[in-house]
Amino acid sequence: MQAVSYTKAREKFAGLLDQVSSTREGVIIHRRGHEDVALVPADELSGLIETAHLLRSPENARRLLEALLRSYRGGGEKMEFDDIAKIASSNSVSTDR
Repeated sequence: MQAVSYTKAREKFAGLLDQVSSTREGVIIHRRGHEDVALVPADELSGLIETAHLLRSPENARRLLEALLRSYRGGGEKMEFDDIAKIASSNSVSTDR
């Protein structure tokens, strides 16, 4: 990951934004006397936050990693999102009384 000083980042900000957007690689901005910050694509950050959330629970992390291993070994079946949504909605418990 590239690192630049705050001064250089300020001078070339538009170019850094274009670079991060096109290469999908973040840039660390060093600030003298302050904590460094990272410039990353917003969707990459969202994905990282979602992944951290899903893996926070040890049980959920275990289930997800086991499912991933099964898929690598050729297990499971290929499905479209709409099919998964139908299955999920048919398995949900109704709260109507």
